[in-house]
Amino acid sequence: MYPPHLTAPMAAELEHSGFTSLKTAEDVDNALRSTEGTTLLVVNSVCGCAAGAARPGVVHSLNSSEKKPDHIVTVFAGVDFEATKRAREFLLPYPPSSPAIALFKNGELVHMIQRHHIEGRPGEMISANLQAAYQEYC
Repeated sequence: MYPPHLTAPMAAELEHSGFTSLKTAEDVDNALRSTEGTTLLVVNSVCGCAAGAARPGVVHSLNSSEKKPDHIVTVFAGVDFEATKRAREFLLPYPPSSPAIALFKNGELVHMIQRHHIEGRPGEMISANLQAAYQEYC
């Protein structure tokens, strides 16, 4: 487990943009199971690609798109163990990935960005990918 003083600013980066942090499996079930409308889930991480591309890309996508998900939530891998484990069940058949970004519509996974889509790419590319998904599904 990562020390809270290390991860708090990383979690706050999304929370300050309106994300709800999910801490338990029940929180994840309530947020993702058959939720009406669209829900964006970010599996947050301490890695450099989360800091340099995933979090900035997600925030930029929400600030730059007319269409947006109805709900925005996050779990923190290596911190919120129970919540992350449950979230990854919703992300099947994709393997565990941190960071990861998923869009759900009416409880169904419709768009997925895994770590290998994030690493080495700028936040603007992540943002553009997400904005295209918002246009299609939101």
